[in-house]
This record gives sequence, structure tokens and C-alpha cells, in this order.
Amino acid sequence: MLKAVVADPPHYTKSPSAALRVLKIFSVVRYRFFLYAGLLPYLLGAAWARAMEGVFDARIFWTGFSGIFLSVVGVEAFNEYFDSRMGTDRVFNPDDEDPIPDWVLWLGIAAFAAAASMGLYLAKDGGWPIVMYTLLGGMAAVFYVGPPIRWVYRGLGETMIALSYGPWMTLGSLHLQTHAFSWGALLASLVPGFLIMGLAVVNAIPDFYQDRLVGKRNICVRVGRRNAVKVYLGFAAVGLLVPVAGVAAGLFPATTLAALAAVPLWVLSGKEAVKTYDTPREFIPAVRYIVVCYIVGTAAFTGGLLLRAWGRA
Repeated sequence: MLKAVVADPPHYTKSPSAALRVLKIFSVVRYRFFLYAGLLPYLLGAAWARAMEGVFDARIFWTGFSGIFLSVVGVEAFNEYFDSRMGTDRVFNPDDEDPIPDWVLWLGIAAFAAAASMGLYLAKDGGWPIVMYTLLGGMAAVFYVGPPIRWVYRGLGETMIALSYGPWMTLGSLHLQTHAFSWGALLASLVPGFLIMGLAVVNAIPDFYQDRLVGKRNICVRVGRRNAVKVYLGFAAVGLLVPVAGVAAGLFPATTLAALAAVPLWVLSGKEAVKTYDTPREFIPAVRYIVVCYIVGTAAFTGGLLLRAWGRA
């Protein structure tokens, strides 16, 4: 969290400037969600539309992009707020961070409302599937840690993440452009879907004790840290094997095998994880490697699709 220290005269409180308020808002929305959770699957769907279907509408793309941007603002704001209220991040060190203020909740509500309005606007042309994707994504995002459902406390957190940032995001982006479903695109959506599901598991390993104490039922809590290493590596491996299967089946162009450039990062993450899964601070490199594995794998797969489009131009 961004913190500012300002020396004020006694009995006088300076109002924060508009710039500082903006910085505080963006400090809540951490970089990782913008970089690899929402935007990459959305770009993948648009790339499939351009490369495989020959369709791309820039106006629709940027409108949808704005809606995804607002959605991930809402996701992060809700996660920060409700994790703070449940005490997840302060189980062992309650004084490490200031409590999350109520304005973060209202930021999330406003962001989700604006994203929903954009979804409804796009549905005028895209039809009921856009409403469906908007509602599914909204249900997953709002209730991931938010009441009354709290997916992560019911053992469905990783599944909701995989569906949201895999099939729903990719197919929704594709439908905006083509107004049609594609089995090939569904298979393609499993690349980010399985990779981010593995990322959700690995990200919980350092928080094993905190999550267990507050009642989260994620995969790591249920199977233990050692087994969670095997699970996250398995999910990520499936994600990286999807391009191979798609090319072999004739559904993907051979250029999408560029996604295999992420395999060395998967190997490095695994090597670190098996040595450090029970020491959270030393486990950080394992998480970072799988983060970059997700970014490289999904971006390279998307780039491989675009190479096909440029080759036809």
C-alpha cells in the first residue's frame, strides 16, 4: 500500500491532494491483476477473432477493454477489503498494515457497476451471450471473497479463477468480435485457464497457515503445501501442453508453439518450490517464476496467433 508521511502543524490536518487520492486508488489495484489476470485472456480472444476468423472491430475492442479494466479494479478492491475484514493478511502480524478503509469497498462497487454498464451496452450488438459472460464473470469476481457466497471459503476459488480468466474472458472477447462460439477458441482459452489456476494454487502456499486459520478452503489448505506444489505444477503443465494438442489436432497454427518458451520458467519454478515450499520467504522465487511463465506462455501463444494473421495480410 502506498503511504505518505506529511509533517503538519499541531491541531491542523491537511486534506490530501487530488493527485494523492488518485495514487492511493491505484495503489489498491496491484500490478499483477492488470498484467496477467484480466488483460491477457481478453487479448487472446481478440487475437483469435483476428487471426482465425478474420474479424476485428477496434471500437468494440477498446470498449470491452475498458470494461475488463474496471472489472479487475473491482476484483482487487473487493479482495483487499474483505481479506482485511476477515483478517487473512494480519493473522500473525496484526500491526503490519493499516486497516483497509471503507472507500476501497465503494471503489470496488463503483468499478463493478461501471463494468456492468459497459457489458450491457455491448450486449446491444453482441446479444444474450455477452450478458451471460458479464453475469458469470461478475458472480465470480464479486463473490470470490465477498459475502454471502465467498467462493474461496467454499473450496471453489481456484475453479472460479480458472473459468473467469480462461474460457469466460477469452470467449467473451471473441464473441464481441464475431458474435459466434468457437470450439477452437475454447481449447485456446485453456492455456491461460490452466496456467492461472496453477498460479492461484502456488500463490496460496506461503499463506497456508493464515488461510487455514481464517477458514479458507483453497487447494493448498486441503492437500497441504507439499502436495500443492505437485498440483500447481500439474495445472501449469496442462496449460503448456494445450498448444501442442491444438497444433497436433490442426486447430492451432504451428506458430502458437511459441508458448513452449515458457517451459524453462515452469522448470525453474518447480526446482525452487520443492526446496522451499515450507519456508514462505524463500518460496518467493517459485511464485515469481510461475508468474512469468503465465505471462510468457499466454503472450507467446497470442503472438503466435497474430503471426498467422500478419502472414495472411
